[in-house]
Amino acid sequence: MKNTLKSGSVRNIIFKEDDTWYAVGLEFNIVVEADTPDLAFINLQEAIMGYVKSLSQTKIGGLRTGVILNQKTDIEYEKLWSILQGNKTVPSPYQVHSFGHLVI
Repeated sequence: MKNTLKSGSVRNIIFKEDDTWYAVGLEFNIVVEADTPDLAFINLQEAIMGYVKSLSQTKIGGLRTGVILNQKTDIEYEKLWSILQGNKTVPSPYQVHSFGHLVI
């Protein structure tokens, strides 16, 4: 499914590395951090909403909007996503809390 300003979804991963929790929105290449996994997830949701709202208020349109809303994912997170989808053991130093899709 391709993301548009009206609908879509963003794959997300929430994980801990060292003492920090991170939440990643893969298609938007957004990474936020927090002290807890729940707060990281909330921060990611707010970042995604702000990202889409900001884009909708610009005069960018057409194909460029599609490219911005469907970015090539950082290879590190794409590999981690593949591992999680395959129910394989997650390599150190990651401690994954959750992963899934956020509907936008």
